[in-house]
Amino acid sequence: MKERFEEITGAEQKAGDGGALDALIEFYRAFNSADMVGLEAIWFPGAAPSMDNPIGGIRRGWKEIAGGYTKLFGGAATVNVTFHDFTSQGGHDWHLFVGRERGKCRTASNSLDVAFRTTRWFIRMDGAWRQLHHHGSVEDPEMLAAYQSLIFGSSD
Repeated sequence: MKERFEEITGAEQKAGDGGALDALIEFYRAFNSADMVGLEAIWFPGAAPSMDNPIGGIRRGWKEIAGGYTKLFGGAATVNVTFHDFTSQGGHDWHLFVGRERGKCRTASNSLDVAFRTTRWFIRMDGAWRQLHHHGSVEDPEMLAAYQSLIFGSSD
């Protein structure tokens, strides 16, 4: 019997079946632990992948995407998120997860609840699921402004 997850933090037990859900779990494990090696292993290599979100804008290729993660993880803020309220659909060589993230952005002196709409598209490459695209957006402009201030403007 397969367990159906209501949310993904990255701490879940993976099925170990080589499925796309295991790749999604691994992405959140790597992101929430600021693991660049793990993120590189889950993203599609080279110039093909893309990311579009309010912090990094549009980034194309693993090198640009990695640069965004490096900047985020090297800054004063720590971000941890949980993926929830999601749908999951796919075929033999593609899988799409569409849902929401909620979590916290923290600096030494501030903490902010964050919420994003999130799409993650995975494709199968050499027998493994790799993330090809991520899109994130924000419904609350005030939260976005506070989040951007913590990420870009904080020196604490």
